[in-house]
Amino acid sequence: MATIHDVALAAGVSKTTVSRYLNNRIELPAATSARIDAAIAKHDYRPNLLARRLSTGKTDAIGLVVPEIREPFFAELASAVEDEADRHGYTIFISSTRSDRGREIASLNRLRDHHVDGLIMLTNTPDDGSLAAEIGKRRNVVLLDEDIPGVKVPRVFVENTEGARRATQHLIARGHRAIAFLGGPLGLFTSEERFAGYAAALREAGLGVEGQHLHRGSFSPDLAEQAVVAMAAARTPPTALFASSDYLAIGAMRGLRRAGVAVPRDMSLVSFDDTPLGAMLTPALTAIQQPIEALGRHGFQALYALMQRKPAPKLTRLPVTLIERESVASPRARGRL
Repeated sequence: MATIHDVALAAGVSKTTVSRYLNNRIELPAATSARIDAAIAKHDYRPNLLARRLSTGKTDAIGLVVPEIREPFFAELASAVEDEADRHGYTIFISSTRSDRGREIASLNRLRDHHVDGLIMLTNTPDDGSLAAEIGKRRNVVLLDEDIPGVKVPRVFVENTEGARRATQHLIARGHRAIAFLGGPLGLFTSEERFAGYAAALREAGLGVEGQHLHRGSFSPDLAEQAVVAMAAARTPPTALFASSDYLAIGAMRGLRRAGVAVPRDMSLVSFDDTPLGAMLTPALTAIQQPIEALGRHGFQALYALMQRKPAPKLTRLPVTLIERESVASPRARGRL
């Protein structure tokens, strides 16, 4: 295996010059750079990353912690973070925790043990204080999408409350008055903000929040399916649903199909996320679109600032957009399923 000494000898420069050139710490004349590049190609030189870590104290790698990489939203967000990291010369290591607290803390330990230079974390389970305590012991952590109470690190979120309000207002504007809500775990930041927006829109329209029209507690599409089947069988079923994630909307559509309820003829549906999958469903989902690419970009940029020992915004809120498609219609004249 070729060494940096071989490259330096072939290029007619010192090992220090080659090292600084590879680490972007020196500007060289074009002719010198060309000689080093040619020597690297001739000898098929690959830097010794372990030696580089020991000499610089950096890995040029970051960790991204997501609850479930198989879910379309998290997969798309991971791709956005990876694109931005690559533009800055960083490798990304992705950990899927399956919403397990032990796996989340193990990911934080990789930062403590210097396997990565920084960490972007997404969780989707309410914290009992243990995660906040672990994050408080570490530098170079950014929270993305979900908040963790008591943690004082840079955070990047979307306008959850406004998005949910806008989704519910859209249904109200189409004539719906009985609007159900499908939400995630109680106490979770995004779940609570999206429920608050839904409830605010109902209050502003002079409508009440009906307990029989609420299903909260999980992002599981299977549970959403069961909840919607039960709603459809009620004496006074809703005429519309607001699902606070695309995954819940998918479960809702399965449940409505089981119950013989057509979307949007018998039941209108609005989702939150707008992953590519929603646009491919039949009917295509009307949705509150999260700016996933911007989330990933801002999340990495905040982390990059921390790793450069520069100030990073403590809180970034990104706007959302209502995308109208085919899953919303005015309620049928009878106002019931």
